[in-house]
Amino acid sequence: MSAVAGEGLCRTARGYSAPMIPGTSTGLCRLASGLSGSPEAGKAAERVCAQCAEGLGSGAVDLAVLFVSSHHVAKAGEIAAIIRRDLRADCLIGVSAESVVGGRTELERAPGVALLAARLPGVSLVPFTAEELSPFDESPDGLAKLGRGFGADADLRATFLFVDPFSVPVMGLLPAMNRARALAAAGGGAVGPLIGGISSGSTSPGGNAMLLDEAVHKTGLVGVSLKGPVRVDAVVSQGCRGFGPNLVVTKSRKNVILELSGRPALHMVRDVVEELPEDDKKLLERGLFMGRVINEYKERFGRDDFLIRNVVGVDENHNAIAVSDFVKVGQTVRFHLRDAKTADEDLAMLLDAQQLRDPPLGGLLVTCNGRGTRLFDAPGHDAEAIARAFAPGRGGEELAKGGREIDPEGPTLPLAGFHAAGEIGPVGGESYLHGQTACLALFRNPR
Repeated sequence: MSAVAGEGLCRTARGYSAPMIPGTSTGLCRLASGLSGSPEAGKAAERVCAQCAEGLGSGAVDLAVLFVSSHHVAKAGEIAAIIRRDLRADCLIGVSAESVVGGRTELERAPGVALLAARLPGVSLVPFTAEELSPFDESPDGLAKLGRGFGADADLRATFLFVDPFSVPVMGLLPAMNRARALAAAGGGAVGPLIGGISSGSTSPGGNAMLLDEAVHKTGLVGVSLKGPVRVDAVVSQGCRGFGPNLVVTKSRKNVILELSGRPALHMVRDVVEELPEDDKKLLERGLFMGRVINEYKERFGRDDFLIRNVVGVDENHNAIAVSDFVKVGQTVRFHLRDAKTADEDLAMLLDAQQLRDPPLGGLLVTCNGRGTRLFDAPGHDAEAIARAFAPGRGGEELAKGGREIDPEGPTLPLAGFHAAGEIGPVGGESYLHGQTACLALFRNPR
């Protein structure tokens, strides 16, 4: 992408003023976002700063959340330094990614810098790295120590977490963080969501970048917790559709499933796939997935009751399949396939529900790198859906027209994010590592 073309995209990612809500006042939280497709790191950093400054007005920024494409990893520290200088940002966290999101645009596999800047009066920020979270153990004292490391107490309103896939055992860390948050809630608090994602900037160890202020970490994780007068609501939208019956794992070893409902797992896969319509069989060219039930105590399981995991291999000799998670005997699973129609409908439904609440001030989007044009026919699907959902209200004459048009030059909800190699978001009060989802954090002023 040329610098000119990239800079042209930036006009869609300016600041946005949500409609005032009765009982609220000005001077509360404000957000703005910026996006640049310039291949020059310094120019891209200055551009996103200018956009955010235009949306926020004068004054220092409390929190800057930065997303840089792999093209800019070598100069990620330089980009962070410019942002902290130009916006006088008190705290900056960031992550490298295959693709970045700003406004209603998703820059896929192209040079990109996206920024979400927030002014959060009265909100305390607790930045942390892997050093603050480890070592920990499962004892109450160990979990309390872990909670202190990321600021888990009764005032916790949200935690954002960006992780390197090669150096962090995220499947063990997330359950421990959930338990630490539960301890904080037991003290009378109503802790906010844990949201984030896995860096997708590199497929090799040491190739990713996690940023805290101007420090660049090649391993580990970075995060920040928000405490005080702010609301953060989470949306976790699925991108897969289940098919076939619910099955029970009857024999397994680590991440290998040997039997499903008493039959060899590979035999069961073939039988279930054989029953699919031809159109659905074509969708399996995008991969076969397995959904693992989150809460086995529910009587019925819906779309959002499954954690989606890749089927990563088969063992013909043992008629077994391997998935990207540890599997235990007794767990309920169901096969899934990636489906753009299901993903579109699910996200639209969840965004409709969010429109019944106070208008958001901005959003942070972590969407799977298997979405975008790898799933949908056109680029920018998730970002566009969010822009449509929270577009400023139209007059009566416009409302009488069909559809929901968007002015590409008009104001849009401040939004920034990235395409992740795994998304972290809450389901039923606890956060999990997801696949094929779009996880959205919406910032609102407190009631």
